[in-house]
Amino acid sequence: MDLKNKLKSFIKKQDSHTTHNEETISHENFNGEPAIAKFKHEQYRSNPQEDQETIDQIDQQYYEDIDCSLYELEKLPEELNLEQIDDDRNRLRRQLQAVSKKVSELVLQNHPAYAAELQRVMELQKTLQLASIICKNGRSQLSEASNSFTRTSLHLLSGVRKRQQLQCLLKSLRTIKTLQRTDLRLREMMEEEDYCGAIQLCLECQKAAETLKHYKCISELSSKLQDTLELIEEQLDRALSKTCNKFDVDHYDKIQQAYALLGKRQTAIDQLHLHFTSAIQNAAFQRVLGYVELCSSGGEKKFNRLQYSDLCKYVTIDSFIPCLIDLCKSLWGVMNSYYNTMIWHEEHDSLQNVNTDQATDDPETLHIMYIKQKLEHGLGRIWQDVQQKVRTYILGIDLSPFKLEQFIQFLDIVNRLIDIGEDFCDSKSEYLQDSLKQQSLNYFKNHHRTKMDELRMFLENEGWELCPVKSSFHIQNLVEFKFLKQMTSQSKVSTNQNGSKDNFDQSESSVRRCKYFEEYSGKTTPFDVQTDNDDNEDVFAGAGDDISDNDNSDSDSDVADELKQDYIDELTGETQYRPGRRKISRSKSYQKHVSIVTNTSLNVFRVIGKYIQMMRLLKPIAFDVMSSMAQLFDFYMYSVFIFFGTSLLQSTMDDRHINTRLRSTLQRIHDSLILDINATENIEENGPIIHHGNEDKILTPHISPIVDLNNPNRMFGLPERIVAAESLVFLGEQLDFLQSYLETIIPQNKKAFLTQFYSQTVNMAVELRKPIYWSVSCNVINYDIVLQHMASVKWDVKEIMSQHNSYVDILMQQFSGFNSHLNDLCRHMPVPRATYDHIWDQIVRITGRTFVEGYANAKKCSIEGRALMQLDFQQYLKNVEKLIDLRPIPDREYVEGYIKAYYFPENQLELWLQEHREYSIKQLLSLVNAVDHLNRKARQRLVNMVEEMDKSSRR
Repeated sequence: MDLKNKLKSFIKKQDSHTTHNEETISHENFNGEPAIAKFKHEQYRSNPQEDQETIDQIDQQYYEDIDCSLYELEKLPEELNLEQIDDDRNRLRRQLQAVSKKVSELVLQNHPAYAAELQRVMELQKTLQLASIICKNGRSQLSEASNSFTRTSLHLLSGVRKRQQLQCLLKSLRTIKTLQRTDLRLREMMEEEDYCGAIQLCLECQKAAETLKHYKCISELSSKLQDTLELIEEQLDRALSKTCNKFDVDHYDKIQQAYALLGKRQTAIDQLHLHFTSAIQNAAFQRVLGYVELCSSGGEKKFNRLQYSDLCKYVTIDSFIPCLIDLCKSLWGVMNSYYNTMIWHEEHDSLQNVNTDQATDDPETLHIMYIKQKLEHGLGRIWQDVQQKVRTYILGIDLSPFKLEQFIQFLDIVNRLIDIGEDFCDSKSEYLQDSLKQQSLNYFKNHHRTKMDELRMFLENEGWELCPVKSSFHIQNLVEFKFLKQMTSQSKVSTNQNGSKDNFDQSESSVRRCKYFEEYSGKTTPFDVQTDNDDNEDVFAGAGDDISDNDNSDSDSDVADELKQDYIDELTGETQYRPGRRKISRSKSYQKHVSIVTNTSLNVFRVIGKYIQMMRLLKPIAFDVMSSMAQLFDFYMYSVFIFFGTSLLQSTMDDRHINTRLRSTLQRIHDSLILDINATENIEENGPIIHHGNEDKILTPHISPIVDLNNPNRMFGLPERIVAAESLVFLGEQLDFLQSYLETIIPQNKKAFLTQFYSQTVNMAVELRKPIYWSVSCNVINYDIVLQHMASVKWDVKEIMSQHNSYVDILMQQFSGFNSHLNDLCRHMPVPRATYDHIWDQIVRITGRTFVEGYANAKKCSIEGRALMQLDFQQYLKNVEKLIDLRPIPDREYVEGYIKAYYFPENQLELWLQEHREYSIKQLLSLVNAVDHLNRKARQRLVNMVEEMDKSSRR
């Protein structure tokens, strides 16, 4: 028991010492932070989680009002264990340290609140002291007044005070009356669109009402003024929405000033973008709805409830273009308003002087930066909404029933809108481009198939008569090519300004970009020019423009400039495009150059012009259109060959009269374009077959039954053949004129196709003259009669003759007769120099082969007979040179070489036989057998050599 008392007194001493330390720590805590930090550093360097676990282990009795020391002593057992006591002491110490740290943290955490509350108490104490002084002074002054004034004086002072109060009341009542009348004035100002004045007046009234808020009636008036201010904002928002369709500078200036007074310019910009989005939707819907209701027979109310995409499906084909134009005009108005809005802010907010990359704390600069970013971001959003509306409209219906002129107009409208979008926000308009390409591919595929069928119908009904166009006709005279004239004139202006060479490339770039929003700043829109329907063209010959051109005078002062620049070269037969005047042939058997056109070729010109317009307006499908345009020329060329190149000869495309390149071209056209009837299961008469992968192929046309190619009186269809061949050549010449322009509008990686088309197809058109005129050349002269007369001639004469044989005169009589018929034909239709040259060239060449064949038929021939052959041929050459204008005479060496070969010795003759394979085996054998200065062995050796040459050539 004594031991316990001693321990208890020791613990009390320890507690007092600990308490002293805690008070010291607390004192340092409230008087300076270093003591706390030191305490934390030295006493409580532990883990918070461990401290919390230690606190949780504290006996619950310590939280009650007990004597802790006595509680611990009572817990000691009868038999004391020093280790157990030391463990309990350490445990209590850890718990004490954890609790002390927790208390310290709470003290530190609540110290700012304690300091603030202490400051408030000190201020309250000062206020109470001041109130005490005021009360003391008031009581002192009241005591002095009661001693200094009489009762009457006090009544007077009371009256003065009441008067002052009444005056203040009267002023307040007048102010209240004025405030009550302000509502009417505010409504008048709103009707006058004086938004700034209305807002200023309303704000002043609110400020005045704030000073009189102690009156009960003012609270209701303040609420009414707030409602009025909200009404002003609503009306201001409606006025802001009106600027989206029609921008007015003065109107917008008032609105912005009003929002500036309200301090809501950023809110106004946000609302403005919402209004623009709504304006685009409403404008598109209302325009389309108007046309749909106009074209519908009944049930108009249901259209108001349709979605825009569904509404577009009800637009008819007839109203599609007008509705598209009005739709683009409406959307242009919205975009133009947005553009003018940006211009207004650039001028009034000095947006160009604000650098968005530099942060600033100036509220006004922040507002300007926000407005600038919002407007710039809105450009893309506005154009995206416009694109989406037009794209939905474009894809709403099937445009296959459109005529090509309508579809080109449609392309022009949408391409103009795409240019506007690029000018508006530098957008490539992918949505519009994709929809345009999609519609164009679908339309053009069906349209081209129809045009090919139409071309076949034209060819089968073509009479191959000359279309009466002016002699100076050019494709630029057609309405379908009028865009070329416009571009050429613009290119010349560009050349004069820049000093550069005029070409299609420059003319295209000179009109590619224009500032639409600067050019169409007034009431006009870029879509107003779509009403241009000037289809006048001056291409047909009239009075004073005789297409036969019978005046053969050497003077061409009356010839138009175009004819001086475009003529047929006499030597080559090719078209030349350079200034000059061609020499007139003395034979007068051909006319000055005129344009030979048929109804079918004129139709092909028009279709090509429309195709080129489509290529120009929609370059993504330019190659597809170019390929289809090439098919038009291919089919026309192949048809002309089938009609006139194989009729009398019954020859095929591999005929010996067709050169290798032309044969390859015709074979390619046949394989790729012409439908094989034998391989087709389903045949539709008078129309293209579209089965089994033959969508791009077409049946071979048949010549019109009105065309007679077997009539000798019409020179076996020579007029029709001239028109057919020369119309094809003229078509090729016009395509040559377009080549440089086509190169600018097709993709770069497809130019190889264009080059191949011109080199392998267009340039081969002139080669068709030979097979076309060959039938005439073979039949207008009776070569069999000449051979018969040559067969009756005796070539084994023993003396040299001075008179030529009669077959030469018979031949020349036929030549003169044909030349007379040809001159008669020239008086009725133009015969180009190239035609004249080709026909006579073929006749002379066939005649030369007739001479050789006739000479080869001679079984016996003497040296004098060979001299007679030479005499006959020279007489023939002399007469031919007088009759026709061909220099040199074709195949002259061919005949003379055969005649002179008779005189060659054995070795030279052997070498000559090996080198001249142009003669037939029969002719070569006849030559060997007719040479009388060869012995039998030499003759047999040469015969064997010729026969071996024949066998080797057949292998």
